[in-house]
Amino acid sequence: MKATKPPLLVRWAFLACALLAVSTAPAQTKIVVTNYGVSANGMPFAIALEKGFFKQQGLNITEIISSAGGGTTMRNMMAAGVPYAEINPGAAIGAIQQGVDLKIIADNVLTVAEFAWFVKPESKIRTIKDLKGAKVGFNNPRSTSAALLQVLLDQAGLRKDDVQMVRTGGFGESLTALDINTIDMTPITEPLWSRYKDKFRAIAVASEVLPPMSNVVGVALASQMKEHDKFIRGVVKARRMAVEFMSANPQEAGDIVARAYNIDPALARAVVKNLVESRTQGIPYWGTGQIHLAGLERTVAAQRSVGAITGEVDLMKIIDTRFLDEDIRALVR
Repeated sequence: MKATKPPLLVRWAFLACALLAVSTAPAQTKIVVTNYGVSANGMPFAIALEKGFFKQQGLNITEIISSAGGGTTMRNMMAAGVPYAEINPGAAIGAIQQGVDLKIIADNVLTVAEFAWFVKPESKIRTIKDLKGAKVGFNNPRSTSAALLQVLLDQAGLRKDDVQMVRTGGFGESLTALDINTIDMTPITEPLWSRYKDKFRAIAVASEVLPPMSNVVGVALASQMKEHDKFIRGVVKARRMAVEFMSANPQEAGDIVARAYNIDPALARAVVKNLVESRTQGIPYWGTGQIHLAGLERTVAAQRSVGAITGEVDLMKIIDTRFLDEDIRALVR
């Protein structure tokens, strides 16, 4: 029996449905996250992926593009053409001052509690004051590691030219440089801190010596906010859900992080528990996205001290809270 074609109207209906499915499918599948897979700031995104929080927001995130921090994140964001990235505030503000149409839309990591500064066990360096003449590692220009180093030097009464700053490119590279004596001290973040704390010696721990400082922010390109409103809003919401899940389920969250970061599960559970419980002057490490102005102001001051930010910064002009849930849209100090 010869097959007959369906009526023209039916064929058009099927075609319309197919086109609708294509047009409504999420166009964006990537986000950029500083040091994802290496440092603790990006861990909530691993949770959001595995627990399906992105999908619950109607998003099809298939790739999280990592970077070594600083301007590298901005370059990755622009090259990949993605509307959302997680980046340190100094690099974001520096890009804005250079003309990039960027807005800070979420305050994601509110302290620098994951940072410590390591030396080799046999080193004669015991405190930051002993660094005069030493070679000190930092990741990249405009990175958080560079700004925090300047804060530590200021506290110790040292000038920038009292030490030799050595760019390493990343935390893993810094550890290698320290191990082969290319540098005398390096910043380390979780989970590398917990993994190597018995091999090296900490001479400063951020949660003990530094106040709450905005560490990582969510940013979006202003030119893409309208077109990708649902995508950006969904990323921010999914991340908040992940942070709340981590607080309620640190052990399971640790196991998820272990798989995403390819680290030992016991280590991952310890890191997540440590940072979930961490408070710096009452401020948690991972935030829900709500903007904390005092922490941002401290970070701006630190970044200005290393030349990453110049001139005056009007935070109110570069903050846009429209993508936050209404209950956390108000700015706090």
